[in-house]
Amino acid sequence: MQIRKTGTLLLAGILTLGMSSTFAFSQDGAKQDMKHAGTETKDAAKDTGHGISTGTQKAYHKTSEGTEKAYDKTKHGTKKAYHKTTKGTKHVVHKVEGHPDSPQ
Repeated sequence: MQIRKTGTLLLAGILTLGMSSTFAFSQDGAKQDMKHAGTETKDAAKDTGHGISTGTQKAYHKTSEGTEKAYDKTKHGTKKAYHKTTKGTKHVVHKVEGHPDSPQ
């Protein structure tokens, strides 16, 4: 996600430099230059917003996947521990019942 932010900021910087060079070399006049600058700024802001939105969605989905994976592993571990405990308890009960000193 950090790379995506860096790329977006780099793109915004390039567009800003492009705006300033367009502004300096333009022959259309100040009014047209301002229109171009405004349009390019708007487009850069849209691109930046889109990049942030995409990164946020990816982070959300990855977090969701990680949470589900952790849930599944915990569930599996709990079942495994339950079965081992049950098996061990039955084993101990059988040993105690078969022991000559056990109460009858």
